[in-house]
Amino acid sequence: MNTFDALSRRTFLAGGLGAIAARQLLAGAMPAAMPQAMPETMAQLMPQTARIETPWNGVVDPRHHIPRAKRVIHLYMAGGPSHLETFDYKPKLAELDGQPMPASFTRGQPIAQLQGSRLVCMAPQFPFARYGQSGQQICTKFPHIGSVADDISIIRSMQTDQINHDPAHTMFNTGHTVPGRPSMGSWINYGLGSEGDDLPGFVVLASVGKGGQAQPIAARQWSAGFLPSRFQGVEFRSKGDPVLYVKNPNGVTRQQQREAVDAIRQLNQLHDQAVGDPEIATRIAQFEMAFRMQASVPELADLSDEPREVLDLYGVSGQDGSFASNCLLARRLAERGVRFIQVYHRAWDHHGGIKRAIDITANEVDRATAALIHDLKRRGMLDDTLVLWGGEFGRTPMAQGSGRDHHIRGFSYFLAGGGIRGGTSHGSTDELGYHAVEDIVHVRDLHATILHQLGIDHSKLSQRFQGLDVRLTGVESARPIRSIIA
Repeated sequence: MNTFDALSRRTFLAGGLGAIAARQLLAGAMPAAMPQAMPETMAQLMPQTARIETPWNGVVDPRHHIPRAKRVIHLYMAGGPSHLETFDYKPKLAELDGQPMPASFTRGQPIAQLQGSRLVCMAPQFPFARYGQSGQQICTKFPHIGSVADDISIIRSMQTDQINHDPAHTMFNTGHTVPGRPSMGSWINYGLGSEGDDLPGFVVLASVGKGGQAQPIAARQWSAGFLPSRFQGVEFRSKGDPVLYVKNPNGVTRQQQREAVDAIRQLNQLHDQAVGDPEIATRIAQFEMAFRMQASVPELADLSDEPREVLDLYGVSGQDGSFASNCLLARRLAERGVRFIQVYHRAWDHHGGIKRAIDITANEVDRATAALIHDLKRRGMLDDTLVLWGGEFGRTPMAQGSGRDHHIRGFSYFLAGGGIRGGTSHGSTDELGYHAVEDIVHVRDLHATILHQLGIDHSKLSQRFQGLDVRLTGVESARPIRSIIA
């Protein structure tokens, strides 16, 4: 193992390796042509402006067109929320409750766990009502989301390609079914960079609900893939320190940390001179970011400066790991310049007992979702913050016992802010909620819309990989959803 490989972040930042030892290591690694006399501290080795990594401004500079949004908050309902108990009102399905599902709907269609079973219609489990001046039809279990009906645009004609959870997550996050491609948050940060310099440009938060199965979400869902690793998402823990080892170890001052990071930087620069690995620049940037996060993250996670009325709006008393507290953290991250924030709520896999499960899960997400939109709006941030709400697929009109199976042919999503036309809906499914039949929106189209609102032409944001110019939206047709853009 060479000197450079032996040096880890924890060795320097948690182990308290001092400036003297760092200078000794540097002296041993210094090329012969470089002077051996070392400055008193690494802080004196180079000017401050040179030591701090220049912020990444993105490859889309200038933007392809005038952007409507600066940032994205993706409220990801992991598990597949049923459109039939959220945003897609189907009275005909209620009429056929308990009757055989017409074979004309399902013949030749991909079916998950119900394959080979007797298919029976299952009525929506809750009534719907019209909300707002726009009269958007929303399930009555989501009255708080109903209160922002005039701010949201509901897509009722979503389709995707993968019928099982993990590949469906991969499709939704990367635009591809094969793991290893960059996630959309990574693409966006690669394209635009971040507005802040003391927090990552892509942050992931996750909560676990009590109303459904909570399958694990693999970290590769926010991977940078073949892009430099500096663009990958950083998962913040919902309880305790958001990032492990973010606090200074006992007996280690911030000045000592600064000197250690400077020493690591110099060693990495020497290593770069020797091997020319582009990932070394990423390593340097990550150490610098880690140092800055030691000051920014504790302040971010401390909700004591939030007024009581804000905490009451979200329904939280502090950082408790809930979806509600993560929504409040998402707003705080957005204020601090984070470009892409993904908030997973793992509670929507309702194969059985869907009526009770929706009742529980709606209580977990309804209030906080609306609170986030209200909060952004009153702070003047909704205009340039694009909010998305939905999961990896929907649920079947057919019963799976007392629940519903995975469904990819038609489901719902909603968007708000960031130049989206509120109080509107787009597309529709058939009378039973099986097939998207009008103004169909594929995941690729949703990705194209997100990029468009950020000022990016999806066809022009690409990276050469294995001889191909790879894009988030792939090689198949994709287009922004013009009808929902203000």
